[in-house]
Amino acid sequence: MDLNELSAKSHFEDVLLQPEKDTPAKHDDVYIIGIAGGTGSGKSTFTNRLKAEFGDQVTVIYHDNYYRSNDGIPFEERKKINYDHPDALETSLLVDHLMELRAGRPVLCPVYDYTQHNRSDKVIPVLPSKVIIVEGILVLQDERLRDLMDIKIYVEADADERILRRVVRDVEERGRDLRGIIQQYLTTVKPMHYLYVEPTRAKADLVINSGMNEVAFDVMRAKIMELLG
Repeated sequence: MDLNELSAKSHFEDVLLQPEKDTPAKHDDVYIIGIAGGTGSGKSTFTNRLKAEFGDQVTVIYHDNYYRSNDGIPFEERKKINYDHPDALETSLLVDHLMELRAGRPVLCPVYDYTQHNRSDKVIPVLPSKVIIVEGILVLQDERLRDLMDIKIYVEADADERILRRVVRDVEERGRDLRGIIQQYLTTVKPMHYLYVEPTRAKADLVINSGMNEVAFDVMRAKIMELLG
């Protein structure tokens, strides 16, 4: 756990030890922003830019951390799981956590280990704030999540760009080999994108082209500033 996690944990414990104090955010004035899009579309880039802009004024929570635990499944079998299907994610837990955060209560977010294709034994303390951003390929697919959101964003990009970005990410950040990436993309990522991810484009309030779209970023920055008051 790095220093930021230690600091967050300390703050988290302070909140728990002083339940009588006013929490940082109340239900009535908390806003949830959902950012979806296909793999490699730039949704994480867009999300991280907003987080860098506003720092601790906003809370970011990633759907990817809620992949289900597969402790009873051998590693080679875990590699074959369809991680792009909605059933691979424990979305009900994310919904519970968002409701807790919106009510002003901190949560312990699970951590997913991509190198092991399994949820790790670590957790990250997540503190509430007035603006909560939830990011992931399927965050607009689940009606329970959509109903919690005040603003829904879909980030899109050309399919060729998306697969190239995924290759670079999976090799450099997740320790995957090229052959495995290609096989996974063709067997699960691509078909699930057209079946579950792309249809959620129609559910979005705002559709943007790439995570580096400056006009869209300026619009969302202004909107978040307004929400923060």
